[in-house]
Amino acid sequence: MIAFLKGIVEGKTPFSAYINVNGVGYEVFMSTFDLAKCQTGDEARVLTYMHVTENGVALYGFLESEAKWVFEKLISVSGVGPKVALAALSVLSPSDIGAAVIRRDDEMISGVPGIGKKTAQRIILELSGKFDGSSVLGDSYDADASAKTVGSYLSPETVTKAIYEDLLSLGFVQGEIKLAMQGADPGLSEQELLNYALKRLG
Repeated sequence: MIAFLKGIVEGKTPFSAYINVNGVGYEVFMSTFDLAKCQTGDEARVLTYMHVTENGVALYGFLESEAKWVFEKLISVSGVGPKVALAALSVLSPSDIGAAVIRRDDEMISGVPGIGKKTAQRIILELSGKFDGSSVLGDSYDADASAKTVGSYLSPETVTKAIYEDLLSLGFVQGEIKLAMQGADPGLSEQELLNYALKRLG
């Protein structure tokens, strides 16, 4: 069992990072949010989950313990594999997923690519009670307030297609764009949204 890796980020793909640990390169599949934080050449400490099947071994990585905890809860649900769980963490934060389960918000969960309505309902059913009192939600979690704030990661459909494609053309990846647009006022004009994103992207 590989609990974590600590090494230099040698490179990235849209779905994984290559971590050099004392000369040995590991491919680690990560959410777009975590990949956006891993810069080539930087040192990274990545918590890992090793998934073993008859087809081989794959490593899934997380920068925060909360994300790994949620990932493990998701793959415990029948019909939900590691790729789907990672897709969920690429669209929603761990606290968003926990809040959605508590509120039984299957619509929010089914918005994740690869998760249909029935699977979303099964996730809520099988994880019911698992997030109650969990540190994943944070000390300041408010069930009523979460209904308003959950989903603050704007999707490409919320941000106009033109802005999303502009940022992609500039070399930013999906995870970076989503992080940059977090908290943006959807009432802003296209130019204002673009300026907001560019400012956060530095």
